[in-house]
Amino acid sequence: MANDFSKICDTNNLIEAELIKQLLFENGIDATVLNKRDSSYQAFGVIEIYCHTNQLLQAIQLIKNNSINEE
Repeated sequence: MANDFSKICDTNNLIEAELIKQLLFENGIDATVLNKRDSSYQAFGVIEIYCHTNQLLQAIQLIKNNSINEE
């Protein structure tokens, strides 16, 4: 990823990653999901969510306020 993107969080659940991405999108934050899971063995790897660095704190706060990704 380019230097202007930062990782917000990661998860093992693709649906959760998409919910986070949608939440951020609805609040004006452009987010990207990067699936690093193994294609053969889904138990290995994680799914990472990234956004622009200048929106990182806002994105983290939205996720916390909506009780998503509480591991």
